[in-house]
Amino acid sequence: MKRLYLILILALLAPALRAQEETDKVEYVDDEACGCELVFINGIQTTQDGDRFGFKREDGTIIVPNKYMFVDHFHGDYCKVYLDYDSCGLINRDGVEIIPCRYHEVGYPTDGLILVQKDSLFGYYDTLGNPRIPIRYPAASSFNEGLAVVADWVDTNVVAYGFIDHEGRMVIQPQFQYAFPFYEGFAVVKAYDRYGMIDRSGQVVFPIKYEILTSMYQGCLFAGDDNGLALYDNHFRQLTMPVYTQVEGRNEDRILVARDGKYGYLDPDGNLVIPCQYDRAGLFHDGRTFVAIGKKWGIIDRTGRVVLPIEYDNSGYRAEAYIYHDGLALIEKNKLYGYVDIEGRPVIYPSFSNAYQFSEGLAPVYVGAWGYIDTKGDFYIPPVFDIASPFKYGRAEVSYKGEIHKMNTEGRCVKNCKNAPKSWR
Repeated sequence: MKRLYLILILALLAPALRAQEETDKVEYVDDEACGCELVFINGIQTTQDGDRFGFKREDGTIIVPNKYMFVDHFHGDYCKVYLDYDSCGLINRDGVEIIPCRYHEVGYPTDGLILVQKDSLFGYYDTLGNPRIPIRYPAASSFNEGLAVVADWVDTNVVAYGFIDHEGRMVIQPQFQYAFPFYEGFAVVKAYDRYGMIDRSGQVVFPIKYEILTSMYQGCLFAGDDNGLALYDNHFRQLTMPVYTQVEGRNEDRILVARDGKYGYLDPDGNLVIPCQYDRAGLFHDGRTFVAIGKKWGIIDRTGRVVLPIEYDNSGYRAEAYIYHDGLALIEKNKLYGYVDIEGRPVIYPSFSNAYQFSEGLAPVYVGAWGYIDTKGDFYIPPVFDIASPFKYGRAEVSYKGEIHKMNTEGRCVKNCKNAPKSWR
């Protein structure tokens, strides 16, 4: 029986989806008569009738009747839909199935092409709904930087990985044990259980000899083995010794690494700008990040300056608590919660027995019951709830007298409102 040596790769679907979500405009329109919440994504609303879904425009024009078992929201001009579990397709903003619902899985467009899977084989459509590259590959990725990874049979039992262009031409022949999509002009490939890197011509530009190798990201990569990783630039010059055992990511020109179980930060030139001294640490956002020594937490800036003293607690179930939202960070001390500003100054002193981060100007806090405070610490929605969640897109889920409801930022019930007051303010 034919077998694949490695799992199928669909590596670029999620990044493409996230990129589109960032530009989507989300609006809510409430229909209290039915207790429904109508969510508009770029002017198109999901509708429901029983267990089937469809879409209509903001003016009420039906785009697609309620016929699909599952639907996504629109991402840009396209939306993934399912007639049943194994019948996936893609519709455009006019409700036209540019990819008919007869595929096991369908991706969103990347580089103008759409990856589809039927049974155990992969191929591609264009954004007009025309089959572009035949469904024949036992593994494939979405396109990135003009090329896609595909696997092809080199004999009856073994597949090898190469790269195709938009026309389906095999521009880098199947020869690798595995391959990853191109990033910043280079792709990680695997042969004989070792990793290296090729350029767009297929030439090996970084030797295939490493047990561990990251993709090129913002002009740098890490390579090495279980004993340690070194930082290299995009000219493949080694910038550090292979001493780092973990690489957690990069943001705001700081690379989070670990050595001997302690976390610190490199700059893009390989300088250790913040020593490896923390037991926990995060990526920088808005010039700040959380760090921990032992069981105590605090906040530092990009220079390593301590903004919030490393003397606060963290109960453990919200490890990302010390991150800024709406300009305030949630802190915990002596089992009470409060908030500090960007310089670590207490703005709302620890006085709540439970709390979550701010979102859309409000934060859920607990004082015998859950309510919502504003950024001054005043209750904006009184503490009357059994459960309360942070707001997202103007909505929060709350439990009131044993029933789950959705509430808007004005404290008004907008979903499942039959047994709820119209407003909790």
